[in-house]
Amino acid sequence: MSDSALAEPVVRPVAKKPIPKRPPRYNVILWDDPVHTYDYVIGMMQKLFHHSAVQAMKIAEEVDKTGRAICFTTSQEVAELKRDQIQSYGSDPQSSSPNGSMSATIEPTMS
Repeated sequence: MSDSALAEPVVRPVAKKPIPKRPPRYNVILWDDPVHTYDYVIGMMQKLFHHSAVQAMKIAEEVDKTGRAICFTTSQEVAELKRDQIQSYGSDPQSSSPNGSMSATIEPTMS
C-alpha cells in the first residue's frame, strides 16, 4: 500500500448558508378628517385591503377616535402603493361637504 492510501481524509467545514434578512416592514397609516363617513372608510378598507366588515369597522372607529389608524402592514413597495390608492380613492358621495380622498402615510414598523 502506498502512503497516500493510509492518509486520513481531509475534512472541510461545511459553509453555512447566510440567513436571509427579512425586508423591513411598513405600516400604512390612515389619517382622520372631518368629512368622510364611516361607510366611506369601511368600503375603502374592504375594497383596497380586502378587510372584513368587522376589521374595516374597527379601523373606521380607531381613525375617528384617535385621529389615525394602521390599516395594513407590508413591504415598503406595497405600502407606498396602498398609500397612493387611499389618496386617490376619491370623494365620499355621502358627505355633504366637498371633499377629496383621505390622507395616508407610511412609516416603518418598530420591530
